[in-house]
Amino acid sequence: MCKILKEFSETLDAIQKLIDIQESQLSEPISKDKWSIREIVGHLYYWDKYNLEKMVPRMTNGANLPQFPNHDEHNKEAIAYLRDYSVESIIETFIETRKELIESIYKVGEDVRFTIGSGKRQFSGESFIKIFVKHDIHHLKQINKKLNN
Repeated sequence: MCKILKEFSETLDAIQKLIDIQESQLSEPISKDKWSIREIVGHLYYWDKYNLEKMVPRMTNGANLPQFPNHDEHNKEAIAYLRDYSVESIIETFIETRKELIESIYKVGEDVRFTIGSGKRQFSGESFIKIFVKHDIHHLKQINKKLNN
């Protein structure tokens, strides 16, 4: 699990570097009808918050975790929740929450297996986090593309 948690923690460095970029640049949409970098970081934070509060505490052997929320609704909720936050506070909150999530998932035993919602697939803490490593990579590519244009 250490390798996947290391990958998951690498997003911290990438997001921390954003603190030095002007808020106006981070608040521009990455392309037409897309989120801004600010909103992407907020989106990542909101999923971490959900996992930290709703999923990880239930990760015990044989447990059935709740189904993930509707992604579109959850994402709209995230944007609304963070509407009044500055870019700096979103970045800081993301970093703090991601560190808590990493610490929390690290404590899930490697032999623990659970299901999610009505699915039959058995997840471990590691396979669960792999979902979000891929999610991070997708969004970090978007961020880097915007910053390098």
